[in-house]
Amino acid sequence: MSRRTSRNSRTGRKKQLPEVAGKVQMSRDGFIFVLPEDGSEDIFVKASKTMHALNGDTVRVALSREGGKDHRREGKVTAIVARSTRPFVGVMHFVGAQGWVLMQSKSMPYDIEVDAAQAREMGAEAGMKVAAVVDGWTRGAYNPTGHLVDVLGQPGANETEMHAILAEFGLPYRFDPEVEQAASRISAEITAEDLKGRKDFRGRLTFTIDPSDAKDFDDAISFQALSNGNYELGVHIADVSHYVQPGSVIDKEARERGTSVYLVDRTVPMLPEALCNKLCSLRPDEDKLCFSAVFELTPKADIVHRWLGRTVIRSDRRMDYEQAQAVIDAAEPDGSALSTAIRTIDGLAHILRERRFRSGAINFDRPEMKVEVDAQGKPVRVYQKIAKASNNLIEECMLLANRTVAEFVATGGQMNGVARKNAKTFVYRVHGEPNFEKLEGLRGFAGNFGYKMEESRSGKDAAQALRDLLASAKGKPEYEAFENLALRAMAKAVYSTDNIGHYGLAFRFYTHFTSPIRRYPDLMVHRLLGSYLHNGDSRPKDKFEQECVHASERELVAADAERTSVKYKLVEFMQDKIGQEFDGAVSGLTEWGMYVEIDDTHIEGMVALRALKSDFYDFDEAHYRVVGRRSGRQFRLGDRVRIKVVRANLEQRLLDYELVEEEMPEALSGKSAPVRKTSARKPASGKRTGRTTKKK
Repeated sequence: MSRRTSRNSRTGRKKQLPEVAGKVQMSRDGFIFVLPEDGSEDIFVKASKTMHALNGDTVRVALSREGGKDHRREGKVTAIVARSTRPFVGVMHFVGAQGWVLMQSKSMPYDIEVDAAQAREMGAEAGMKVAAVVDGWTRGAYNPTGHLVDVLGQPGANETEMHAILAEFGLPYRFDPEVEQAASRISAEITAEDLKGRKDFRGRLTFTIDPSDAKDFDDAISFQALSNGNYELGVHIADVSHYVQPGSVIDKEARERGTSVYLVDRTVPMLPEALCNKLCSLRPDEDKLCFSAVFELTPKADIVHRWLGRTVIRSDRRMDYEQAQAVIDAAEPDGSALSTAIRTIDGLAHILRERRFRSGAINFDRPEMKVEVDAQGKPVRVYQKIAKASNNLIEECMLLANRTVAEFVATGGQMNGVARKNAKTFVYRVHGEPNFEKLEGLRGFAGNFGYKMEESRSGKDAAQALRDLLASAKGKPEYEAFENLALRAMAKAVYSTDNIGHYGLAFRFYTHFTSPIRRYPDLMVHRLLGSYLHNGDSRPKDKFEQECVHASERELVAADAERTSVKYKLVEFMQDKIGQEFDGAVSGLTEWGMYVEIDDTHIEGMVALRALKSDFYDFDEAHYRVVGRRSGRQFRLGDRVRIKVVRANLEQRLLDYELVEEEMPEALSGKSAPVRKTSARKPASGKRTGRTTKKK
């Protein structure tokens, strides 16, 4: 952290102002928050002190006020280190020889001037959605200047809007012909040379379990009962590294993408279709090359032996989760080998799962809301997706393989060993200890409901305290609020060459090995493991750490795009419900509004405090409530309310609700009602709140 001097007007002395670097998060009103690179608290910058910094830019900020209990950190931009290369999406407009991209984004308040001739050459017409990159902003100019990078189409069309989301996050939505052609040239034939050094598992009962709409099957399970009463369980992963060579055009493209992206109505794959849906997909009745983790397990799920290496398999059956669940739930099993295998593995998975939680794993078992769309991309249904035993079966098998691969490299192949001081360079999936200050906030919040949460002095203490709190609140209205605040306190899982373990899973060693079709880090893991199994030298740590940082960043971008596509479709789903009333619960509170989540669909919208007609309301952050100045009426997290949908803004992906105020007896009484999830928006205090999805 560097220091910057400024003159104190009263004393004439110079005082030191800390200066930090960070990334800009911009508001529609022109003020910004700078997210420091060191992970410290966000810095608020007034619109007049931004130096024309825009969303996504990297800047340096001189602090003018340090944060504290009752106020946020503030500062002013002193330099724009780098302009973001991520496009802004807007509507094309022509004024004579001038071209303009008109902004309607929550994070871009300024229109962008572009070259009209260049825009027309690209096929842009007035009213079309386009993507533009800002090149600069001359001092004294009213607007930034830039250039078009894509013409997306007519606003409102599904293809246009989905491509707009991808463009907004700098994500590709097509492969270059060179990459497609390189993939199409790879031979599908498995030769005798390809089989050299591989174990043959084509005689084992093997099957895949995936979502019903999946097209790429990158993991399969094999099962065999052994004569000694134990079981052989094989976790077979598509050997993408056999087909995608380091430095090839396909590899470079996959690395740049980092991950497949799953929007509401489509998958944007990391690899071309010839690979992800054909060559590397473990389709039934086809010989496939794999990288496998094979275990001998006792009926109590203890590992007797493990083996890692390359294989060839032939899947006997492709199942979806519903079909597998039917086998598990059947009162009378059909006695087939497949049924026996699934029910046996389910039993082993239950043991492994319970063992994880006894070891300290934290269970954030939250239902996921899904949007179903028709053939034209129009949302027709919003429903809750609940993980069942068939999902847990696959999850535990994948966790077992991931943990085993990481442990093998970190311990030099020793079963249940300790990490070697000079372990070879590897790509781990790590998850650090939680933020203890935020856990203290949760402890105080839970105390308002009469719960006593033990103070945490270590990560192990914190895990136990969280498990105890969540267990005591299970099935009660406040449970979801506690779970959400606990999630906020958790660190983000990232990729790293430094193994610090995975806190949430309670694993000392963990990596991502099981999805090389859709995650580039898994492909790196396959390559490293393949080398180390043949006593290869350790790879350069610095190089792979850079790769880990890049992969972590790509994962975050993909997750943001996925959430944005869901939000767009939820707002679209509500467009024909303007004026309709719904029951819901307060899901978040800020100084400008209350967020309410509708009961059946969990679709969240905002009730502006200024729109409440019965009183003037203030946000009491200390007690997380809003209070009427005259009446003393209170609204707290989880209070039951009835709302009317008044506005659905597709461009900004926002929903505005209005309270039906005469139907709020619980809010009027000031009593706390059932607690629901909290909001994902940033309050004006600069402290971020939000629904968080943790990835393993």
